[in-house]
Formats: sequence, structure tokens, C-alpha cells
Amino acid sequence: MRRCLASAIIVLAVAGCGSDVPVTHTARTTPGPVTVHETPYPDLTCGDGSVTLTYVPSGLSRGPAFNRVKSLTRKLHVRGRTWRGSGGEQLLVGVVCGVRSVETFAGLVSRAGLGAYEGMPALRWRTRGDMRNFMWLERPGVAVYVAATPGLAHEVRDVADGVALDG
Repeated sequence: MRRCLASAIIVLAVAGCGSDVPVTHTARTTPGPVTVHETPYPDLTCGDGSVTLTYVPSGLSRGPAFNRVKSLTRKLHVRGRTWRGSGGEQLLVGVVCGVRSVETFAGLVSRAGLGAYEGMPALRWRTRGDMRNFMWLERPGVAVYVAATPGLAHEVRDVADGVALDG
């Protein structure tokens, strides 16, 4: 009974959240200083399918892969890619595999703000170096992670909007 009640409270709380990240999706209609990549990344997957990125800010070059998000309170399988720009700016995009429930997802990062993104539960937090981190539970078993250094922080929403999971 308590577990059902806790689940209902979390679902209602997530449904009522979202002032940080609006639920509506607005496509970019004006050209900006961006490079559009419609590239599937089969190495960014939690099983079948892959992640397709349709937006990566211009001026970034592809960097190394990563397999860990230090902020996570549980050891989970992570697959990610890094992009680097001038002045040490970084953008990270990845998948976190194995998160099956909203309850588990909500407790994945200490001191993270819980909200919603496109109707899905989302977490927002900052780490040392003022790295802006954003993650949402795309579907049971797959969370998508996007992070950026301060100079690219304003791009996190556009990068998130450009993530599509195939499969």
C-alpha cells in the first residue's frame, strides 16, 4: 500500500512540475549559428535502437566517449559522447540504462530538482565547475543525459529537443 501511495505521489508531483522545462515542444524555425547533424549513434543505446542527434551547437568537435556520470547514486550502465569547443567548453550526451521506474529515477541524483520534460520525469542539477546537468526518463530502462559547461548551458534545451531514440 505504501509503495502504491508513494508511486502515486511521485507521478502526481512530476505531472504538476515543469515550470523549469515547459512540456510543449517548439521547433527551431529561424536559422542560427548551429550545425545540424542527423546522425545515429549506435554506441549510445540501451539495447535495440540508437540515439539520433539532430542538433549540436556549431564550433564543437567530437571528443571521447564516457561511461560514467559521477552524480548518480547507483551504479548503472552509461554510454555517452563528448563534444569540445574553444575555451574548454564541453557538451555531453548519453544514455543511462537500467532505470525502470519513476521512483528509482527520482532518487538517482542527490540534490537534483525534479520536474518534467515533454511529459516525462526529468532531473536538473549542477556539479563542480558549474556544469549544468539535465536528464529525463525517456522510457522504462532508458534515461537520456545532457550536460554542458557554463558557456554552452543555454544550448542544453535545444540539444535535448534534438535527441531521438530509435527502436
